[in-house]
Order: sequence, then structure tokens, then C-alpha cells
Amino acid sequence: MLYYLFEYLDRVFDFPGAGVFQYISFRAMGAIVLSLLIAAYYGRRIIDLLRKLQIGESIRDLGLEGQMQKKGTPTMGGFIILASLVVPVLLFAKLSNVYIVLLLVATVWTCGIGFADDYIKVFKKDKEGLKGIFKVIGQVGLGLIVGLTLYFNDYVKIRSYDKAKIISSVGEIQKYTDVHSLTTTVPFMKNNEIDYSILGSFLPESLAWLPYVLIVIFIITAVSNGANITDGIDGLAAGTSAIIGMTLAIFAYLSGNKVFSQYLNIMMIPNSGEVVIFCAAFVGACVGFLWYNSYPAQVFMGDTGSLMLGSVIAVLALSLRKELLIPILCGIFLIENLSVILQVSYFKYQKKRRGLEFAQKNRLFLMSPLHHHFQKKGYHEAKIVTRFWIVGIVLAVVCLVTLKLR
Repeated sequence: MLYYLFEYLDRVFDFPGAGVFQYISFRAMGAIVLSLLIAAYYGRRIIDLLRKLQIGESIRDLGLEGQMQKKGTPTMGGFIILASLVVPVLLFAKLSNVYIVLLLVATVWTCGIGFADDYIKVFKKDKEGLKGIFKVIGQVGLGLIVGLTLYFNDYVKIRSYDKAKIISSVGEIQKYTDVHSLTTTVPFMKNNEIDYSILGSFLPESLAWLPYVLIVIFIITAVSNGANITDGIDGLAAGTSAIIGMTLAIFAYLSGNKVFSQYLNIMMIPNSGEVVIFCAAFVGACVGFLWYNSYPAQVFMGDTGSLMLGSVIAVLALSLRKELLIPILCGIFLIENLSVILQVSYFKYQKKRRGLEFAQKNRLFLMSPLHHHFQKKGYHEAKIVTRFWIVGIVLAVVCLVTLKLR
């Protein structure tokens, strides 16, 4: 909104300083500062309101040190992230940008799913929360919206450069055209692009969109659930998401900038630079939330926040054509997910082969997800979170290295 206001003031009245809002870097800085301020100022008020409404976390005794001391800590803290993210984006971003619209839809959509789950747990006293099938339906619905938009919307383009160059008085000029394409980036490969349209070439033209949309649905569901599982100890999900968001902000800035994309020989995605503003607000919201969620947590984000974080990260990666980097970039989410899958699979295998008693005594991990395994081994929560953050930073650096190493 502020972008349009100052653009009008600059164009019509030549208002001093209004032109600075044309710069993505300025608006990104404004977004991250505002998101931090909103989280810091209104976070305490939201926590007090949650306490007043007696919206506290109901915790099962899993035998973890210090676990039961957290009983009654307010949940649904995802609303702090929601406010800190949406308000700066509405103020500083171009709301006509299709990527911004998709990201806002993903934010509100999955926040609503998570809120429904938390509401059932807290007010209906049902520990199971929203049935898994309804969560999946909600995630599939978001996947359809995102996938079909990216597939059919002509605003979603990449820049294709012609091989021939024009020699002029100012030097070589490389001609280009912006084309609607489903091309994505393949990490660590020299000619690192692949077109999803190949997958639909074997289907009738009316169903050519189906493979791509199914891939989008899978990615959104997997990353969203991965973030949800990771949210098990204080500060882990929020801190990890902030690291991922910062990495994607760098990708967005480079991919949306003509000079940097040509220099690095990476895919140029017109209009994707605007995503930097969203990423900045996202990082600010996560860091601001950590002010209250770091050990010992004064509030939990609940599914209201965790499902939202994962879905936003997935849509960001898809918009920037970096979804094939997700196993590395979101490595913490992946490891947490795999630990649960392996634990359950190993238990079922041993139960079938050697009986229930043996299976209960001989688990693959002391407890899953993986962070609980380390808790069982006697590591303090703060140490586990810090080391997971370090791993997350290393994985982020590996992702950035793919810009040149291929």
C-alpha cells in the first residue's frame, strides 16, 4: 500500500524522497524492521490475551526433562508470526505481484488450518485435534491453487536470452524475451535447468497440467508437515525457518536482478525480486517470535504457526524455481520427518517379526522426532536447538554454493 502511495506522490507531485520506495532493498529493510517491531510490541499483548483466554498447551508426560514445567504455556502463538508477517507485506510489497498474492494466500490458508487444529485441542479438549484427513485436504487445496496459478498464469515467466548478440555503440547487447515456462533449477549441474512440461507431454493436452500440480501438492504437504514435526522444542522451528527464509531472500534478489543473474549465469525470473520483501518480513517475524519462544518459551506457536511456516517456505521455493534444493535447504525438516517414518517402520517390522515386547524395548531411536532422541540422551534443549541451527546454517551455505558450483 505504501508503495502505491509514494509512487503516486513521486509521479504526480514529485514529492521529495518518495522515489526511494521504488528500491526493493529499501522496502525489504522497512519490512524486516516493522515485522520485528510488531512482534516485540504486540507479541506480549497477544500472549497476555492467550493467557486470559486460558489457551494453554496440554502436554502429555513423555518422560522428558523439564517437559511438565511447560504445561499451561500459551499456544496459538502463530498469530504473532501472522501479524508480524502480513502487515509489513501489505504495506511495503506490490500487491499486484502474483507471487506476493500466492504467498499471502498460503500464509492465511494454512494458518487457518492450524488454528482449527489448535482450537479443537484447546477448547474441545480433544488431544488428537483436527483429523489428519482434513489437514491433508486443506494442504491439497492450497497445492491446487498454487500449482494451477504457476502453471496457467502468464505473469509467471522466466527470461530467455537469445544466443545472438547485437553489437552497438555501447558494446554488446544481448536480446531476450520473457516467456511463460515451467522450467526449474537443478542444483549442482552445469546446464542446470529442466522443464516440467516434459512430464505432461505424454498426456492429453487438457491434462498436461496434472503432473506439475501433483508435484506442487506433494512439496507443500511434505514441507508443511516437516515444519509441524520440527516444532517440538523451544525455538527450533522458528529459528530454522528464519535461516531458510534468509537464504531464499538471497535467491530471490539474485534471480530478480538482471545484472546479478547474468553474472552468475542463473535463471532470471522477472518480478521475483518483489519476493525479497516477503522474505524479509518472514525472517523478521520468525526472529521476533523467537524473542518469546526461545528457551524457556513464554509461548508456543502451535499448529497455527508451524503449518504456516512450512507452507510459506514451500511456496517460496516453488516461486523461485528452487524446489529441488528443498531436501538440502530444509534438511532439518527432512531429518525430523525421516526419523518419525523410520521409527514407526522399524517398530512395525520388529513387532511383526519378534513380537510387541521386543519391539518396545528395541526401538531405532530412544524417541522420535529426532530432537526428542537427543533429549532422552540427556542433552539440554538449548544445546539441541543451537546445534540444529548450526546444521541449518551449514545446509544454507551449501545451497548458496550451488550458485557457482555446478
